[in-house]
Parts: sequence; structure tokens; C-alpha cells
Amino acid sequence: MGLGNPGERYRETRHNAGFWVVEELARRRGVRLGAEVPEECHSRVGQDGDLWLALPQTYMNRSGYAVHCLIERHGFQPADILVVYDDVNLPLGRLRLRRSGSPGGHRGLESIVEALRTDQVPRLRLGIAGEGGPPPGGDALVDFVLGAFPADERPAVDEMVGRAAEACAAWLEKGIEAAMGAFNH
Repeated sequence: MGLGNPGERYRETRHNAGFWVVEELARRRGVRLGAEVPEECHSRVGQDGDLWLALPQTYMNRSGYAVHCLIERHGFQPADILVVYDDVNLPLGRLRLRRSGSPGGHRGLESIVEALRTDQVPRLRLGIAGEGGPPPGGDALVDFVLGAFPADERPAVDEMVGRAAEACAAWLEKGIEAAMGAFNH
């Protein structure tokens, strides 16, 4: 489950890093992510055997609606999904897999934890903070996450997206502990 915001306005923003990873995983596996349809929980969804890939189209702060809907519709458990999202508190390029925990101030994950009524949701956090870290908060922080990566950061972003797709595959094939051991460094 890649988190981001739908639409061209947000396509290249830092906040859409979760979308990019799931799109890369879909590309590598030859999965077509369908257009959003209300019947599929307002998400772009693709399937490869038992693997479902989804991009909620509900905007970041309402991601819980789509995740809850998909879980109920397809009989998944919260531990069966991996939520992939940007994290302004991690340096650019850093990956951090966790089995569970608090949302840490991320509104998209907060929405999911609230909708599922559990924090037992595996997640892959993607570091998006540039040199010197993120702005301290308020409008400056909003502008930062809703802004594009500068050209000099794009190589690091592309490399992170590729490694994150590999981390998702490791989670799927080997489990969370093995994926954490391989990618949390």
C-alpha cells in the first residue's frame, strides 16, 4: 500500500514517495495498476497472484478509508499489508521497516491506524529530508513535503525507490524480520 496524494499537482512531490515505490514494484513485476474505481475502495489496484498492490486515491490524510475498505473487501489482516510512505524525520534515502508502532506524526499512517483500530501494521518509511533536515514545522513543513525534490537530490531519490522496491519484495518473500535485517541500516 503506497501512500501519496492523487493528481498531477502532487505527482512529483516528496509526499508521493510511497506511490513511486509501489509503481516501481508494479513495473518490476509486470503488474498494471488500474484506474481508480469506487468499487475498488477509491484506489488504483493491481494483482500478481497473492500480491495486491494499491495506491489510495483518497489523499494522504484519508488513506485509512481506502486501506480499511480493501482489507475488509479482500479478507486481509492488518499484519498482511505493508504501508509504504515518506518520512520527513529520516535523512534522504534512508529506509526503515517496522512491524508496528505509533504513526509518529504522519497523518496518512495516523488515518490508517485509526481506521483499523490497531498500530500492528507493518510499514516501510522512506527518508525524504534533504541536507540539513526538514523545516521546523507549520507552513514551511507543508510546503516542503508538498514540494518536488531538487534536481541534485533526484539520483538519491531514484536509488532509494529502487532499494525500497527490493525491501518490499524481501518483506513479501522472506518476512519482516529478514527484510528489517537487510534494509534497516
